[in-house]
Amino acid sequence: MSEPKPPTPTPGDTYKGWLFKWTNYIKGYQRRWFVLSNGLLSYYRTQAEMGHTCRGTINLATANIAVEDSCNFVISNGGAQTYHLKASSEVERQRWITALELAKAKAVRMQAESDDSGDECPAVPPTSGQGGSCRNSEVQSTLRTLSSKVEDLNTCNDLIVKHGSALQRSLSELEGLRVGGDMGEKMRQVTERATLFRITSNAMINACRDFLSLAQSHSKRWQKALQVERDQRIRLEETLEQLAKQHNHLERAFRGATVLPPSFSNPALGNKGGGSGKGDASDEDDDNEFFDAMEDPAEFITVPADPKYHRRSGSNVSGISSETGMDDQSVNFDELSLASNPESPQPLELEPVRQRRTRIPDKPNYYLNLWSIMKNCIGKELSKIPMPVNFNEPLSMLQRLSEDLEYYELLDKAAKCQSSLEQMCYVAAFTVSSYSTTVHRTGKPFNPLLGETFELDRLNECGYRSLCEQVSHHPPAAAHHAMSEKGWTLRQEITLASKFRGKYLSIMPLGSIQCLFDKSNNHYSWKKVTTTVHNIIVGKLWIDQSGEIDVVNHKTGDRCHLKFAPYSYFSRDVPRKVTGVVTDKDGKAHYVLSGTWDEKMEFSRVMQSSKGENGTEGKQRTVYQTLKAKEIWRKNPLPEGAENMYFFSSLALTLNEPEEGVAPTDSRRRPDQRLMEDGRWDEANAEKQRIEEKQRSVRREREREAVKAASSPEEADVVETGTEANEVSDESAHPDNYQALWFEKFDDPVSGETLHIYKGGYWEAKDQGSWDMCPDIF
Repeated sequence: MSEPKPPTPTPGDTYKGWLFKWTNYIKGYQRRWFVLSNGLLSYYRTQAEMGHTCRGTINLATANIAVEDSCNFVISNGGAQTYHLKASSEVERQRWITALELAKAKAVRMQAESDDSGDECPAVPPTSGQGGSCRNSEVQSTLRTLSSKVEDLNTCNDLIVKHGSALQRSLSELEGLRVGGDMGEKMRQVTERATLFRITSNAMINACRDFLSLAQSHSKRWQKALQVERDQRIRLEETLEQLAKQHNHLERAFRGATVLPPSFSNPALGNKGGGSGKGDASDEDDDNEFFDAMEDPAEFITVPADPKYHRRSGSNVSGISSETGMDDQSVNFDELSLASNPESPQPLELEPVRQRRTRIPDKPNYYLNLWSIMKNCIGKELSKIPMPVNFNEPLSMLQRLSEDLEYYELLDKAAKCQSSLEQMCYVAAFTVSSYSTTVHRTGKPFNPLLGETFELDRLNECGYRSLCEQVSHHPPAAAHHAMSEKGWTLRQEITLASKFRGKYLSIMPLGSIQCLFDKSNNHYSWKKVTTTVHNIIVGKLWIDQSGEIDVVNHKTGDRCHLKFAPYSYFSRDVPRKVTGVVTDKDGKAHYVLSGTWDEKMEFSRVMQSSKGENGTEGKQRTVYQTLKAKEIWRKNPLPEGAENMYFFSSLALTLNEPEEGVAPTDSRRRPDQRLMEDGRWDEANAEKQRIEEKQRSVRREREREAVKAASSPEEADVVETGTEANEVSDESAHPDNYQALWFEKFDDPVSGETLHIYKGGYWEAKDQGSWDMCPDIF
């Protein structure tokens, strides 16, 4: 049902709304906030900019308005300014055209009236001295004329009072006079006085007419001048208010605002496109946003440490603390870590056993009506929505889970650390790095089938092996196990809860991730943050990560609290910002982490901490004095042509590469996924429906067997025993009564969590080539 059409704007209305403005061939159309008022069309990047930063204005009195098609139109004033605009619909475009035409007609009419009334003084502003004298003499002359007219009115008023009184007396005398000889004389007096009253009244009327005409001739100019003065006063007030805000912000920044590391002080950091860091004063290339206030104040403040700390020797502390004597040297975090363990040999460069692929077929450009599919899916679980492959990328969720190992080197370095606090920094950086591959990945991975697996054997190249298995389908849950020769084990079980809200899609991972180190027996655990996909229906898809993560070392009590700041139009911070503090079991801070989840992370050693001033919400913030920041992790550049290959990273390009010897349940053998990668999407959709229907049939058969088993005589005997029967009955009635092949449930006594862990046997089965136990799921 279409929404009711709003009334057509009247000539005096101010019309506002969003339009898409053509910028250049690189950025194309960009969404801008347009305001039509007093014959001027102005635009801003956001509504928040209306108070201080106008990006451009065009005068409609001299502009030409032309319609190109159903949504596009052009406004030009003869070559100096041309706006190519696009509305969201034909109805919206017609509303704007109507408002613009009315505003143009009014502007032309006002300009003509201004020209007629401005003959006494030049329309073009003269120099300040000439303009001031011209306006002053004009006002003095007008005031003298009006004063003369007011005196005439006063004189006429006195005469009217005088002659009116005389006329009244004559009429009274005439009424009391008897009919006689004096009648003719009295009539003559009344007639004379009535004539004088009429003449005086006519003079009064003429004087009033002259005064009114003179006042009307100058009222328009005075109103215009008064409006100009009002506008200037408003602009002056807004400017003063903006200056006061900036002054207040500078004062707060001076008393204890966040001092970012040197590499973050470059405003070009917010430019993720890899372009030049040099700013431009133009609207479309200016990366400096102007906002009124920060949305979320920083929880803590970092300031440079006292120089006395830089002169201390770091030989008595391990790992990162050795940098205290090398503040001005370019020392790598890994080099500092190895310096703390001189007996550790330098890692050798391992030559890859096989050459991995570096390209996949380009993504085809197929049109699909998104709304026709999504309108019936609002509020449903994402895993229960039948999606065509047009929304997917040619990888399964198991393969996406394995992508967390792209920066496995961080765990290799962590395994060599002697200090648990230093090790925590590496683990926290590894946690953040797992989100770096998602920044441009708006495609949905394939939902794994129950029993589907994926192996990632990089033992010869990188020293680790990884195995994933889909252990539940409703709710969807995947178990992951990775083990490295460098002395670490990563295991996780992720259950996705997702909701489609119409404008955005929220994905909430509900599992736990654990990392164990053999040498130190340190046991870490953490959870994932919420992923949000914006502009599902209209606009360009973009992804944001938001929430908080607590990385806990259950052996030592060390903790790292990471905060992923949600993107906000009103934030002055770097987009996709992540901050964190590493503390020991007593709550004492030792390291501060800062960076972005899509580019890099840096760390700073805390030398001293103190309570600072209260934040904007009254919460007292901690001030950390830190050493110079060092880089701990940086995102690998995407391969050439990644925008045509689903923005896959170098590792992601190899995940679906066919390999010999993998299990028949491996994601690489999934036919619909393979067809999609090859660009045969119609066949992939048909194959996807076949596989999903096969899975439903298997599930229905499993349910029938469970019901049959529950009704057998043996089960009846068990039912009589009570508790045991309930356990068997509940398990049999579970929709996904499926026994995982390579994983088993485990109650972890260290973290207190229950998850599926690897029970062994997969790699031995692969070596023997024996896959008889694997189900036929494809």
